Amino acid sequence: MAETTPALPAELQRILAEAGFAGTPEDVDACARAWAHSPYLRSLMRREDEVLLRYLAEGPEPLMETALALLAGPADGAALREAKRIAAIAIALADISGRWPLEKVTAALSDLADRAIDCAIRIAVDERIPGAGPDGFTAIALGKLGSRELNYSSDVDLILLYDRDRLAVREGDDPDNTAVRIARRMVELMQTRDSGGYVFRVDLRLRPASEVTPIAMPIRGAETYYQSEALAWERAAFIRARAVGGDVKMGKDFLAAIEPFVWRRSLDYTAVRDIQDMSLMIRDHYDERQEVGPGYCLKRGRGGIREVEFFAQIHQLIFGGRDWTLRQPATLDALAALVAAERIKPDEAETLAAAYRVLRTAEHRLQMLEDAQTHQIPTRAPERKDLAALAGYRDWAAMEREIKRHATAVGRIYDALIAEAEVDRLPRQPAQLKAALKKAGIGPHADLADLIARWRDRSYRALRSDAAQRELESALPGLVKAFAEAGTGREALLRFDDFLGALPSSIQFFALIEANPRVALLLARVLELAPVLAGKLARRPEIVDIMLSNEAFAPLPCAEDLTDMLRARLRRHDALELKLDEVRRFVAERRFQLGVQIIEGGADPIRVGRDHAKLADAAIAVLAEAVQAEFAETHGRVPGGRLLVLGFGRYGGAILTEKSDLDLVFLFSGHHEAMSDGAKALPATTWFNRLGQRLTGALTVSTAAGPLFEVDTRLRPSGQQGLLAVNIDTFARYQLEEAWSWEHMALTRARVVYGAEEDRAVVSAGIAAALVKPRDPERLKAEVLEMRGDMVKAHRDGGLWDVKHAPGGLIDLEFMVHFLQLSRREGFDPDLGAATAHFVKAGALPEDVLGAHDLMTRLLVVLRLIEGDEPPKQPAAAKAMMAAATSMADFDALKAALEDAKRAVLSAWEAVFAVKRKAR
Repeated sequence: MAETTPALPAELQRILAEAGFAGTPEDVDACARAWAHSPYLRSLMRREDEVLLRYLAEGPEPLMETALALLAGPADGAALREAKRIAAIAIALADISGRWPLEKVTAALSDLADRAIDCAIRIAVDERIPGAGPDGFTAIALGKLGSRELNYSSDVDLILLYDRDRLAVREGDDPDNTAVRIARRMVELMQTRDSGGYVFRVDLRLRPASEVTPIAMPIRGAETYYQSEALAWERAAFIRARAVGGDVKMGKDFLAAIEPFVWRRSLDYTAVRDIQDMSLMIRDHYDERQEVGPGYCLKRGRGGIREVEFFAQIHQLIFGGRDWTLRQPATLDALAALVAAERIKPDEAETLAAAYRVLRTAEHRLQMLEDAQTHQIPTRAPERKDLAALAGYRDWAAMEREIKRHATAVGRIYDALIAEAEVDRLPRQPAQLKAALKKAGIGPHADLADLIARWRDRSYRALRSDAAQRELESALPGLVKAFAEAGTGREALLRFDDFLGALPSSIQFFALIEANPRVALLLARVLELAPVLAGKLARRPEIVDIMLSNEAFAPLPCAEDLTDMLRARLRRHDALELKLDEVRRFVAERRFQLGVQIIEGGADPIRVGRDHAKLADAAIAVLAEAVQAEFAETHGRVPGGRLLVLGFGRYGGAILTEKSDLDLVFLFSGHHEAMSDGAKALPATTWFNRLGQRLTGALTVSTAAGPLFEVDTRLRPSGQQGLLAVNIDTFARYQLEEAWSWEHMALTRARVVYGAEEDRAVVSAGIAAALVKPRDPERLKAEVLEMRGDMVKAHRDGGLWDVKHAPGGLIDLEFMVHFLQLSRREGFDPDLGAATAHFVKAGALPEDVLGAHDLMTRLLVVLRLIEGDEPPKQPAAAKAMMAAATSMADFDALKAALEDAKRAVLSAWEAVFAVKRKAR
C-alpha cells in the first residue's frame, strides 16, 4: 500500500473480510484512503457496501455497466439516484487506485451525465404526455460535459432548446409553456436531494440573456441569436458543445447551423482579446488566491485549470476556422492537435498537459472530500491533510510543491499569451499629432494628421461606434510605425483612407493589425505598391489572414492538390450558390497571397503566373463538377458524353497575371445526337451548350463573395456565330478543314484544362493533326504580317513599359514563334517560353530572345499588379520592387535591360520576316 495508507478501521475491515479481501493492493489502499479521508465516500461506501464488494471482486467496469443500464429503459427518480451512487463509488475508487487515467475518469462521469440527462428528459416528457417521445426537445451540453471532461462533483452546463412545430403537447396547450414545464421537471429530477442523494446539479445560465429568458428556448430564436448577436465568450463556450439528451439529432443540426459563428474563417482577434480580458478579470477577482497555498483556486487561480483551457481555446478560435483538425473539444486533445498543426510549441503543450492532469486530479480529490462543487484549497489544516492523503501525497507540503511547480509553469506560458505591449496613444492636438508623426518618420505627416483627425471624428461608418474608436486608438501607433518603415507616400495614405471608408466594420481589422505588427507593415506595403491588392483588401479585409499561415510565402501546391483542397471545402455545402462563394473566397485568398509574394520580393513572377494558372485549373475543375451535378438533377446525363474545357492564350500557356481573363473553348465527347437520361431529357448538343453557359456563368458571375474570372469564348469554331460547345470530332474536323491561319496560331497555345484522360488524348491528337498540316510559308508569312498590322492599328503604342503590344513586345514574339511553329511544323508547346527555347536551340531565333521573353513575362505579371502610374512615376519603393522581381540591380538596370530585350525581339523579327518592325 501507499505510504499514505491509513490503518483499516474495524468497520471497513469487516466489509473487506466479507469480500475475502478481494481486489488488488491498490484497490484496498484506495478503499482505506477514501474511508479515512473522505466523509462523503465513507458515507457512500457504508450505504452501498454491496457495491463496494462488487468493486473489489469485479472492478469498476461492470459497475458502470450496471449504472448505465439503470438509465437505459423505463426509469424514475429513484433509479437516477441509484445509478449515480453506484457510479460515484466505482469512479472514485478507480481514480484513487490509479486503475483509470484522468481521461477515462472524466469520460465515465460524462457518460453517466449524458445518460442521466436523456433519461430525465424522457421521464419529464412521458409524465406530461404519456407515450410521447422527446422529439423537438434537446439538451446541449457546454463546458466540461460538452467536452466529456466532467468533474467528479460537477454542475452540468446545459442549454435546453425546443421546436414549437415538433414538440408533443396536450390538446389546447401552448408549446412554449409545455417546453418550460418539461425543462423544470427535468431539472427537478436531476438535482433535487432526498434520502437517496441527487444526480447532478444543473446550471442553465449559459443560455442567451439568461436573466430574462425562459429556461427552455425556441430553437429558431437561438439560431438567430448565435448567428447575429452572441458575444465572444459565447463563441469560446461552443468550442465544447454537444447534444446530449432528448432529440439529439435536432441538437446536432442546431450545432451544425451555428458552426460558422463558432469557427470563423477569418482570424477574429477581437474575440481573442475579449477572452483575454475575461481571463484578466478572473485573475483580478481572485487576486487574493493567486499564489498556490490555502485558499488557492485550482480552476481560476493564476496558472490554474482555466488558463490551460483558455490557452488552447484562444488558439483554436484563431486557427480553427481554417483547420478542422483543431476543433477538438477536450483540452488535452486540443493541445495535441495544436502541436500537430505547428500552432504551438511542443514543449509548451507538454508542460500544459502535465499541469492539466495534476490540477484536474487534485480537483477531483478536493471534490471527493464532501461531494462539493469546489475548486478552492481548504484554508483549514486538517482538511488539507485529508486532501493530500486522499491524493496519495506524503503530506500537504509535498502536494503544495507539486501543484505550485505546475501552476507556475502554466502561469508563465499564459502570461506570455495575454501580455499586451505598452504603447503610447497618439496625441489628439493637431500640432502635437503632426510632431509625433514627423518624429515617427512619416513623410507627408500633415496629410496623415488630417486623415487621423477625420477617422477620430467618426466620419466613416466603420468608425462610428465606441468599440471601433477604442480599437482605432490601440492600433494607430502600430500603423504609424508600419507606414514609416514602408516609406508610405501620400497616394498610399489616401488609399488607406479609401480602404477605411469602404470597410463595413473596422473593429476586427484594427484588433488584427494591433495583435500582428507584421500585418500592419504588410498592409502599408500593399497600399504603397499594389493598388489592385489594396482594392481587394478593402472589399474583403479578412483575406489578409492567408498571409499569417505557415505556407504564406511558399509556392502553391500542384493543380491536382488545389483541386482536392477545393473539393473538401465544397463538400460542406449543398447549394450551388454557396459553392460559388466558397470557390471565390478560396481563389481570392490565394491571389492575394501570390500578389504579396511578389511585392515582398520573395517570388519569381513567372512562378507566380503559373500558380495563377493552377488556381484557374482547380476552380474550373470543381465548378464543372458542381454545375454538372446540379444540371443533371433536372436533365440527367448524356450516356457516353463528357465535358472538356480547353484553355487558350496565356491560360493555355499556363502563365496568368492578376488581371488575365480566361480564353475557353467547350467540347464534349460522345455522339452529338445522343439524348440525356433525365426527367427533362435533352439532345447532347443542347445539353452541353446549356452546360457551357452555366459553367461560364459560374466562373463569371459576381456573388456576395466577389468576382472570379472574366471569360472569353470567341475562339470556339466559327467564333461568336458558332455553338458554344461542339463535339470533339466536329472540333477536330473544323480545325483540320475550315480553320483560318489565325485560328491555328491560337491553337498552338491550346491546352486541355478539364476532361477525362481518354478524351484529352483524342483532342490532343486532333490539335496535332491540324497544326502539322502542310502550308505555304510565303502565304502564311503574308497572313501573319497582315494580322499583326491589324492589331497594331487597334492598339496604341504604349511605350517602353508596354511589354505586350508595343514594338518588340510579347505579341511580336508570339507572332514570330507561331509563324515558325506552323511553317516548320515543329516546336509545338502551349508554353511560349518553352516554344521559344525550342527555336533558339534549333537556331531559328537568337539566344537573347529567350531572355527577352522571360524578362517581359515577369514584368507583365508585376505591372498588372501595380497597375496605375507609368513605372518612372512610381514611388521609389515600387521601382525597387520591380527591379527585385526581375533580378535587376536597380530600376535603371531594369530599364536598360527592357530596352535591350525589345531590341532583341525587333532584330529577330527582321531576321524571321525579312521586314523591319517599326520601333517606338
